[in-house]
This record gives sequence, C-alpha cells and structure tokens, in this order.
Amino acid sequence: MCPSATGAPSPGCASEELDRVLTRLSQETGAYASALYLLSPDRRVLQLAVLSGVSRRIATPWARVALAAASPVSDAVREHGLVWIGSQEELARRYPQLALALPHPFTVAAAAITTGRRVWGGLVLHWSSGHMPALSAAEREAVADACHRLGLILRQAADSGHAVRAGPEPHIPPAPRRRTAAPAEAQAAVDFAERLPSGCCALDVDGRIAFLTTTAADLLGAGMADLLGARPWQAIPWLDDPVAEDRYRAAVLSRRPTSFTVRRPPDQWLSFHLYPDASGTSVRIVPTTSADDVPPPHLVHPAPAAGPGRATALYHLTHLAATLTEAIGVHDVVERVSDQILPGFGAQALALMAAEEGRLRIIGHRGYPTELMHRFDAAPLTSDTPAVHVLTTGIPSFFDTFADLKRAYPPAVLQDDMAAWAFLPLITSGRPVGSLVLAYSRPRAFPPEERSFLTSTAGLIAQALDRARLYDAKHELAHSLQAGLLPTTLPTVSGLDVAARYLPASHGMDIGGDFYDLIRLDETTAAAAIGDVQGHNVEAATLMGQVRTAVHATAGASPGEVLARTNRLLTDLNPGLFTSCLYVSLDLSHHQACLATAGHPPPILRHPDGHTEILPLSPGLLLGIDPAADYPTTHIALPAGSVLALYTDGLVEAPGIDIEEAITTLADRLARARHQTMDALADTLVSHAQSSASRSDDTALLLISPRRTEPHTGT
Repeated sequence: MCPSATGAPSPGCASEELDRVLTRLSQETGAYASALYLLSPDRRVLQLAVLSGVSRRIATPWARVALAAASPVSDAVREHGLVWIGSQEELARRYPQLALALPHPFTVAAAAITTGRRVWGGLVLHWSSGHMPALSAAEREAVADACHRLGLILRQAADSGHAVRAGPEPHIPPAPRRRTAAPAEAQAAVDFAERLPSGCCALDVDGRIAFLTTTAADLLGAGMADLLGARPWQAIPWLDDPVAEDRYRAAVLSRRPTSFTVRRPPDQWLSFHLYPDASGTSVRIVPTTSADDVPPPHLVHPAPAAGPGRATALYHLTHLAATLTEAIGVHDVVERVSDQILPGFGAQALALMAAEEGRLRIIGHRGYPTELMHRFDAAPLTSDTPAVHVLTTGIPSFFDTFADLKRAYPPAVLQDDMAAWAFLPLITSGRPVGSLVLAYSRPRAFPPEERSFLTSTAGLIAQALDRARLYDAKHELAHSLQAGLLPTTLPTVSGLDVAARYLPASHGMDIGGDFYDLIRLDETTAAAAIGDVQGHNVEAATLMGQVRTAVHATAGASPGEVLARTNRLLTDLNPGLFTSCLYVSLDLSHHQACLATAGHPPPILRHPDGHTEILPLSPGLLLGIDPAADYPTTHIALPAGSVLALYTDGLVEAPGIDIEEAITTLADRLARARHQTMDALADTLVSHAQSSASRSDDTALLLISPRRTEPHTGT
C-alpha cells in the first residue's frame, strides 16, 4: 500500500493498486478486457467498480448485477470459486439470457475475490473466441493470485477506514498503448493517413471518434467538428441502424476484425472495416459500387439525429427482456428497469406507480428526490393527472415540453425541473396495473418509432411487475407464517442465561425450517431444542411448527424418548421432508445435562476455564425416516460459567469449506470470546455468517449458560 502522511492508505491509493493488479493480470493472461465488481453495502448487489478494454456503454446493462442472479460473476461470488465459459454454445446453455443479449463469440472467466470467509466482490476477464477451450494452469494461477492480491488491497483499505466503493460510473484506467508518438511523428502519421485513397478513422475505447481523415469526413457527409468526439451512429442519421452498432459491439467483444456495408442516401454504398484492440478501434471506410459481398441493411425509416439510437434501444430492450425473467420482487423489478431504461432511452429520471385501493402509489423511482416522490404518492384515481389518465385509459401520453403538458393539464405546476415526459400505462392481460413515468432534462421530440418502443417496453415491465407483486404477497405471507411459529421471546429460567439468534437465507424465499426453543419445566429443570426441517418453502415452515408442537407436548421425558415420539408423529404424517433435531434436558440443581440428537450438528461446550469441546453425541436417524429409530442419550456436566452452543448447519456450512473444519473454527471463536455477555457472544458467533456474501440456508443459534451464584457474605 502507498501510505498517506498519517501512515494509513490514502483514498486514491487503493484504486491505483487495483489498476496495477488488473493491468498485470491482463498482460499475464492475454485477457483483452477486465471488470472488477464490488459487493454493495447491503451485500445483495455486485456493482461495477473498474472496467478496462470495453466501452462503458457496452457494459452499462451489467453495471449492477444482483447477487442472486444467474450470471458468471454472481455464480462465482456465491460459490467462492471460478466460473469458466469456453464457448458461445456453453454460454447459451448455462446463461441463455446473457447469450441472447450478447450473441458474439468470446470466452469469459469469473472469480470471487475473498480474504478468508469475507467476500469483497468478483473479477471478470474476457478473451477472444480463439482462446483454448480451457484455462491453462498458468492462467488459473495468475487469476487466483490476482484475486488474492485484490482481496488484500480491499481488506487493508477497509481496515484503514478508506473502504473502496463502486462509484456512479465505473473507473476506467488509461488504455495501454504499444508506443507514444512525438509531435513530429504524429503529424507524419496524419499525413500518411490523408494520402490513403479510402477514408479512415479511429474510435476510442468508448466508441467515440478520436481521429478521422478528410476523405472519411467527405464519405460520411459531415463536418470534422460534428464528428470528432461523437459516436458515428449518433452523429450520422443513416448509420443509426442495429447492424452498424451490432458489428461494432461484435468487434469489441470478440476482438476480431469485422465489416459491414451500408447505403448512404441516396445511392452511395460504403463498406466499413473494423480492427479492434485494447486502445480502441481502427475503421477503414471504402466506397463500393454495390452490396453484393455483404448484404446491406434496408433502412426504411432512418432515425433522426435527436434521441437515442434504434440500435441502442434494441440492445437495452433485449437485455431488459432477459433480465426481467429473473426478477423476483417489486424492488428487484424497479432496480432492473431503472438500470436498463434510463441509459437505453436517454431519460434522467423515472417513477413506477401501481394502483392500490383506489390510489396510485409510487412503488419505486430513480433520479427523482424522495421528498418530491412523497408529494405525488397516493394520488386518488379520480384526480386529473397524466399518470392517472394513462392508467385509467390505457393510452400513453408524450409531452415534448412543459408547455405541451400545461396545455393538456392546465392545473399542472412544474415541480421536478424536467423538460419532457413520457407517461406510459402498465397493462397486462388487458388490465392496467400501474403507470411508468420517464422524465428528460431537455425538451425533445418523441418520434413514432420511439413511442412504439416505449409502449412495448411498458408492456414488458407490466408483466414483470404483476409477477413480482404476486411473489411479494406470497413472500410476506410465508414470512408471517414463519414469524408466528418461532418464539418471540425466550422464557425466564432462574439460574440460566440464554441468548438466541435467527438469520434467514440471503436469497431465494428467505424462509426455512430452522427453529429453536427453550422450555421451562419447573424451578430447577428446563429443556432446549434446536432443529432444521429440510427445504426452504411454506411446507418446511409449516412442518417446523408441527415439530415444535410435538417437542413441547413430550417435554419432560428423557431426550431419547422426546425424539422417538416426535419421529413417530412425523412418519405418520409422511410430509416427504426430513428433520434434524437436538434435544437437551437441563438439570440446574445438579449442573448436568442430558442430550440426544437426530442427525443434527454436534453442540459445542465451553468449559468454565475457557477451553471448548465439540461434544461427540451418539448419532440417531433424521426424524421422519424410520418409525422404529432409536435415539441414544449422552450425559454431560454443565457447571456454572459454562456455555452450551446449539446451532443449525447454516452457521457453519459454506461452499468449498469442510464442515468439520468450520465447526472447529466456530469452537475457536467461542473460546476466544470468553469474557463477553451472552448477547454479545451470540452476535459474535453469527457475525461471520452475516458477512458472508450469500447464505443458501437459514441459521439458528441458541446459547445456554448456567449462572454463577455469588457467595453470601455476612457481617
């Protein structure tokens, strides 16, 4: 690290070191592009932080990747491993949505960036399709070493109080160049290019024209000043065609030369030849007499110069269609729509609204301040506003300027500092479910083709939103069910200190069958139970409630008998799900405990002197398999000051981690936290699970400690 004057890493230092690691990795592996993703603070989204080798515009749809999504980088991060895609066929098989959005030949590797059990993000590398079908041993070692060094940089930056975060736009390091020309040599290069009979130009990494010859400008029919710094398909109306931008994207992503032929109105055919590398793309423009070699696209309605290009809109619409198939909740839909629609159609803000109980509620927004959204929220469906009008009529409205909006709705007052708006109905199965508002900071026209695009897009969003609201309703119902089945508080037992924690899974339905319980029997005896029903759905949560009820009904019997009776009940019910369970009988007057297990992870006992022991209980079958199963009991001493830790496997299981090593690590953590209170100890033990990038299972923890009695002192 490059320290600051105070000895701590400076804020910009970590970014410089990340750039160096990524540059070196590209040199060692030959990867033409790299992307560094960092986990968002809520650890649910991977955000693009550093990008090299490809245009920011191309990477926009993947600037934010949900951790639960199906993509190479999210899969690598969730699995703490490496994902390799060696062909376009493999990409289509494993990630069909990604292959649909990027139908170009390339190979890709994605790897998790970790330090110990802490996950920081993921790394993505791209090669051309000419790469070997598998990564070489040297390439794998280079990727692993780079991920290790990136993790150390990120951890040290976080420890110093300068944690690296992804910005609104990804950081793009300077593109590597083979050589740098002196001024005289640069002029000689310009003279050389000007003498060529055909036109040529250079596009930078972001697809903008950085250089072009006079002949190229003449062939394109535009002035130098209008072309320099612009993207060709935005500055030249007849190049605003899906083929032109698609061929550019294909060249950049495959790193192979490509070409296309297009007609410049009225009858001039031009052939474009693209030669890409890490610093940009060189383009030759050659006049041709026909399009026999490469069939030209037929431009029926050339797009106007203003507004987003058709190619860009098609690109983002395709990606939106693919990504919405994975959206699972309303918030997820809002985020994915915002990520695609704003850049795809050049809007600066949007708001999604849904009809609820006679009012139009704002369910998500991007680009608008929250305070402003509160003013418009919950408008009655009888109000005369464009958002309500499009919902009730199903007819979209477009306003090129505020004056147009004012003419249609005289009471309208400009409150959002925007200058043009599109109000779109969200209709699915013939019924309206909400409205979408897109706002633009400058006046603009909405040509017929773009209106059609926006309206079609709104229909796609409506379908996803309808599914998402249904999912959220089921999700809320399932969580209410689970919350009602878990104990809200633990009973007070004299002479006993207890603490419990429950963590839902971090993706999926977020519900499961993990449970814990403490049962007060009398003044000196109590019972504790912890278990895990197979599955993560409403059925698992329901069965969990039945298991808790059965344990309560038989509490007071020996642990082996409690499990045996519960097992017979479950086999009679035949739910098709199995359950692990650990039951403990506590004799506080004699400082003893009796335990029995039905396939549950072993408890951990911390003795009063601080050393820990993983208790070797005699195993018993999972509940619900064999009605005649036997559950042996084990007696242990439980002196005052000891701590008995009961937990479910979500606390110790992680991809690539040996379960026995994980339990040993948990025991070590319990030993080191000797002087903490029970609540602080519970937080310490679950903290590593909370910091994990993804928990595929829910987690329950129950801590039990006989209280030390203070000696009586007389006068």
